[in-house]
Amino acid sequence: MGLLERWQPSKEMERFRNEFDNLVERFNLDRDWFRPFRFNGELLGEREPGATRPAIESRVEDGRFIVRTDLPGIDPKDVDIKVVRDVLTIKGSREEKREAKQADFLRREIRYGSFERAISLPEGIRAEDLKATYHEGVLEISAPMPKEAAPKEVKIQIEAPKVNGGKKADAA
Repeated sequence: MGLLERWQPSKEMERFRNEFDNLVERFNLDRDWFRPFRFNGELLGEREPGATRPAIESRVEDGRFIVRTDLPGIDPKDVDIKVVRDVLTIKGSREEKREAKQADFLRREIRYGSFERAISLPEGIRAEDLKATYHEGVLEISAPMPKEAAPKEVKIQIEAPKVNGGKKADAA
C-alpha cells in the first residue's frame, strides 16, 4: 500500500523555516532577518502557489481505510474533496477576517488562504465508497478496505557475501 505524495521542495524549505523559528523562540533570539526567506511553490514552479498543507494521517483500522485531516475553524462547505484516478485531493481555503483596525501581531502562525493535500489511495479502494465526516475541526474520510488490498508482511532474508579462500568475493 503506497501512499505517495508529490515532493515539493518549497514545503521542505518552509518546514526548515518553521524549525528555525522554533529554535529562535526557544533561545529567545531576535532573527527578523530570516523573514524575507519565506518560500512558496511559485518560486520553484509548483502548482497552486501559496497553498498550505494541513496535517494529515492515513491508516487502516478494523478493515477500513481512514484519512484524517486537521482543518480547525474551516467551514466544511469550503472544503472540496475529489478523487481522480487513484488520487484523493482535499482542497479549500481559510479566509482571514479583516477588521478596520490593523493589529500589531506578536506572533502569527495561523495560515490563511488556500490549502491542498493529495494522497494516493491504496489499490482496491473505490471512490464511490468514500464517506466524509467533519467533527470539531477534523475531517475524516473512510472506505472499506478490500481484503486483498490489506497490507501483507513479507520477511526478506539478507544474504551474506560469499567467501573465496578467506577473502570476500569481488563484486563484478
